[in-house]
Amino acid sequence: MFSIFENIKSQKGQVCTPELFWKACDSKLTGEVCAEIADAREKMLRGEMSREDFETFKAEQKKRLPVFAFHATFKNGRRLNADAVPSGLSIYDIDHIADPVGYFKTHVEPRLKELNINGVHETPSGEGLRLTFNIPPGMNLAEAQKWMSEQLGDANYDQSVKDLARCSFAVPRDYILYIDEEKLFSMDNGQLTINNEESKENNQLSIVNSPLSIKGQKGKVLPNPGVETPGYASDSGMKFKGLSYSDIIAEWFRQMGGEPVEGERNDKLHRLAAHLRYITDNNEALLLQVMPRYGLSEEEMRRLIHSACAAEWKSMPIVLRGVLEKLNVQEGEEMVFPEMPKRLPPLIAHLLSCTPQEYWAAVAHSVFPSLAIYLYKVKFRYIDNVEHEATMMCILMAPTGAGKSCIVEPINRILSDIRKRDKMNLERERIWKQEENAKGANKDKNQRPEGLIIQEIDADMTQPAFLTRMKEAEEHFLYTRMNEIELFDALKGGGNKSLQFQIMRLAFDITPFGQTRVGTQSVTERVPLRFNWNASTTIQKGRQYFSRVLIDGPISRINFCTIPEREIGADIPVYGTYDEAFDEKLRPYIENLKNARGTIECPEAFKLAKKLREECAEYARQTQDRVYENLSFRANVIAYLKACILYVANGCKWEKSIEAFIRWSLQYDLWCKMTFFGADIRREMKKDCIYVPKKKGPRSLLDSLPNEFTLQDVISLRQSQGMKAKGTKGLLNQWIHRGHVTVMTNDRYKKA
Repeated sequence: MFSIFENIKSQKGQVCTPELFWKACDSKLTGEVCAEIADAREKMLRGEMSREDFETFKAEQKKRLPVFAFHATFKNGRRLNADAVPSGLSIYDIDHIADPVGYFKTHVEPRLKELNINGVHETPSGEGLRLTFNIPPGMNLAEAQKWMSEQLGDANYDQSVKDLARCSFAVPRDYILYIDEEKLFSMDNGQLTINNEESKENNQLSIVNSPLSIKGQKGKVLPNPGVETPGYASDSGMKFKGLSYSDIIAEWFRQMGGEPVEGERNDKLHRLAAHLRYITDNNEALLLQVMPRYGLSEEEMRRLIHSACAAEWKSMPIVLRGVLEKLNVQEGEEMVFPEMPKRLPPLIAHLLSCTPQEYWAAVAHSVFPSLAIYLYKVKFRYIDNVEHEATMMCILMAPTGAGKSCIVEPINRILSDIRKRDKMNLERERIWKQEENAKGANKDKNQRPEGLIIQEIDADMTQPAFLTRMKEAEEHFLYTRMNEIELFDALKGGGNKSLQFQIMRLAFDITPFGQTRVGTQSVTERVPLRFNWNASTTIQKGRQYFSRVLIDGPISRINFCTIPEREIGADIPVYGTYDEAFDEKLRPYIENLKNARGTIECPEAFKLAKKLREECAEYARQTQDRVYENLSFRANVIAYLKACILYVANGCKWEKSIEAFIRWSLQYDLWCKMTFFGADIRREMKKDCIYVPKKKGPRSLLDSLPNEFTLQDVISLRQSQGMKAKGTKGLLNQWIHRGHVTVMTNDRYKKA
């Protein structure tokens, strides 16, 4: 047992429990501080910050973090050596490592058991490791430190760590490389004696001010509640949306080919746990209560559940969606957002720096249309060998009162330079109009001034005015932001009822657009359509707006984002300050976009686009979902263009954080499209005599088959879902080629 404190300055703490430990690691504050330190380190590595400035910044930021005193607990909760009761634990620092994770894999991981190590994590700086281990019998703290240094061959270890009151800063879950919770929180690490009443009293103290958010976090070992559940599934009456976990598990087994038999027990239970974590908030304690055992011991179940929860967090598995649908649960409401990476590209991190966290996803998507309009005569070659310009259209669909205005100020800051030039040209246009209106009817009229490049246009502009602005922009992008998507309808005037949707399609492909009029005063223009825009709407209005063009192309060309509905009574989100310092930090990225010209090659973005395209294709093959596949084609193009924009804005320098962000961006975009429009698109495609599954969301045919199946089983399954028997052999050949199934006989197959 050891202690936990609110921060390094706090002298009043409490005995740390597993719940408090993970609460500190999962807190918003811990994530934000470590992300800021990571950003500063990247700046230091790029030469934008000196080592001295980085060390100063890091030291100041760490003061905000919760801290653990692993060496001791303290009488009366005061962090004083005089009041310390040794815990039997010791920490050991390994500083200034170029690759902490690599060092752990090669030097520490193979000897975890031998050295009695119970925890390893990266330090907040990202330049070191911190080990926690049980002090060998008969040694004091200083002797244990020296012993560990000899075991690791580390002659330059930090000898000041022998202080009993020494603190260790909390880090987010994904910094933790290894943890053995049973050892770490053992009541008997060899030297601890503590009064239970004191411990109980201290545990009433709350040390983390930031709200706990488990959803989407990588799971580590959570506390064992001590509840024995040896039977099939003892869920103590706990339910998910009115359904008992026992019923959910029973239906899951039915859809997965039955309960586990000898030889597949561990694998099947591991997969069940990996699925159930999406409806238990990744809570290992809860899973331990609801999971069936099938003869596994409590310790085996804890290890199995921990392993399942530590996997990468993605969207809800297809099989589980099917289970919930069959049991009448509307899974669309429970689907988990693809989790935003913690380390973001520098430009995105800066643009989100003043935004409350609940709005990050919406802002991270919405800034791209305004960023892209700075690119002039810049092209990027996509994986199909077709050149694209940075065409970006984004709609924020969110409930009423969700905070859709969160995108306004970041976009305003991005557009600052554009607006300065637009203001001068608008004044030139105003003076010209004034002079022309002052002339008599028979006087010669002057031509419009040249170089009237005005990129930001009014949302309710008529088609002739729109064409005039497009012509005068001289191949620059036009841009507008609409508070309501219905404002787009002004462009159609009194003519074509669907012209606004045609403009959306043409803008994505930069296709020539215009009108021909006979009158001498009428506007006759035909120009390539370069038009980026943002719009906002409620989910209901958005679905209604696109209801007549679901399969006509606009939806696939637009980038969608949303804001989760806030809990009733939740605190109001608080923004940071957008000031001159914010603008100055943004300026270099804008200048890089302004200065770019020609066809720009980004090998990393090109390679990533190929990889993401194959990932989407593989998912489509598994689910046999044509709606998902169709939407993924252009979604991948949008993701590629975002990668290229970030690459150019970063001075044509690629960073690993760009890849993680773009993968998330693609998954998030597709999540929104499938959630908002997937079922409606299926209905429209069915009217058009094209098969689509009846269920909402992609569903894997393979997951619906038993472990061993026949050709006829697959044919029957396809026919039950509206597919033809023709094509079954081709589907089986795909599964065999990709290693999903193996051939037992000419007519029998088995899942790999």
